[in-house]
Amino acid sequence: MAEIRKHNQSAVHGSKLLMTGSTMALTDELVSLSLRPAIDVGPEPHRKPLTEAEVEMLANRLLHEPTGAPLWIFAYGSLIWKPDFDAVESQHGATRGWHRSFCLQMTRWRGTRAQPGLMMALDRGGRCNGVVFRLADDDRLGQIRRLIRREVGTIDDAATVRWIPVTTPHGLVRALVFWAGPKGERVSRKLPLETVAQVLARACGHMGSCAEYLYLTVKHLEERGIRDRNLWRLQKLVAAELVAIHGLNAAVGSH
Repeated sequence: MAEIRKHNQSAVHGSKLLMTGSTMALTDELVSLSLRPAIDVGPEPHRKPLTEAEVEMLANRLLHEPTGAPLWIFAYGSLIWKPDFDAVESQHGATRGWHRSFCLQMTRWRGTRAQPGLMMALDRGGRCNGVVFRLADDDRLGQIRRLIRREVGTIDDAATVRWIPVTTPHGLVRALVFWAGPKGERVSRKLPLETVAQVLARACGHMGSCAEYLYLTVKHLEERGIRDRNLWRLQKLVAAELVAIHGLNAAVGSH
């Protein structure tokens, strides 16, 4: 863990130099306005959660697919700032053929059935810069189980778990990624950023708000020296939405 802490401290120091003069419009104060209490009513009736047997089957398949190679996880969203595994190394990573997209409707966690939110996934096309984490060799199976329970809701969602090639400063690695290429009735592709911003500024569930999720993702990407142009524009739009919703002076969210 000392290795990863040292690497992260170096990345933060370098990114502060890189991002000097760039201030997010979406702030802690604005995000706090998007938060409100919500009750978890549980999964929708037609979405049957994974059974323990299905978790075990998927975990064992993923465990053996690297065939002895190091186990890398590609993080592009919340796994960057809220990992659920024991990493011994992290590096910047870029993958071609994928891009971040708020394309997956959610009625739980950071949304409700009355006010659905949007979850970020990887969609086809473009390029995505993120972080790859190398998991500890000890208890790989247990760590994969934890990731599945966190990231995979149903057996249909398991189809979004895949291996992708990721370019790092030290070469190409094969990394596991979650929520890549989702399909189904919950997926809304190519939504205008203005439409996405309207949703993110208003949706909140028992785990927090969509605005908070966006804020934390952009903030931690910036700390690592990673600028996603769409997310950077989106955080400005969400800040403006929150200013308008709460009748604040326009100067509050503009930097």
